[in-house]
Amino acid sequence: MRHRIGYRLSERVGWSRGTYRETAAGELPASSPRQAARIAELQSRYHVRFEALLGAATSVRSYEYLDILDQAWSRAGLARREVGVLCDVGCASFWYAAALAAFFGPRRLLGVEIEGHRLLRDGRARIDHARGYVAALANAEFVVADYSRYAQPADLISAWFPFLTPNAILAWRLPLDLLRPQRLFERIHHNLTPGGLFLMVNHGPAEAEQAHGLCEAVGLNSIWRGAVISPLSASERLEPPWVSFWQRSIAD
Repeated sequence: MRHRIGYRLSERVGWSRGTYRETAAGELPASSPRQAARIAELQSRYHVRFEALLGAATSVRSYEYLDILDQAWSRAGLARREVGVLCDVGCASFWYAAALAAFFGPRRLLGVEIEGHRLLRDGRARIDHARGYVAALANAEFVVADYSRYAQPADLISAWFPFLTPNAILAWRLPLDLLRPQRLFERIHHNLTPGGLFLMVNHGPAEAEQAHGLCEAVGLNSIWRGAVISPLSASERLEPPWVSFWQRSIAD
């Protein structure tokens, strides 16, 4: 009940203090030789320096996400493709928008988050931070919406650690009635253009197995799945992320 009241209040009031941008770090903090080498490789391959626009912690996490994408895409043997619309589901403050833009180069990048007006520890709303993260990217946008009701066709949809269990959603202080994984995956399938790609990242093999069952139930076709170990992953990750790629049939 407490989570429901807090969520309804924040979204009804629509807290916002205006766009907030992180102070750019300029340089990254010291890291191990292996981590430094991997970051340098990613910088060269994708022509990015996240630290020129983002704080140090956000920059390192952005390189981690870019590394996960780089490794998974290569191991899946996927060919590079032009991406018109890329829609990221449950993007929180969308701090990793620059990593998605660097890897996929979409013509339009959308981050969709159901709880866009939550107050964060710095006294700003989530939407304030999100608008700052997308401001420097061409054709990027943060959308406050319930994705299970969101209608936007996309060539590629991504979901990083989507909520699948009551424990996960309660840990984020969200009401349980927002946990509708079947409807979420049905909407993902519906919004994908025929032949479109769905990228999903899960916490470990057990959660991945549950998510894979949901993908199969709505008619998505599995392309590749596997654990991706990045030297840039934070120590608090108990298990390496499990990445999977799915496709909507062209005949749908």
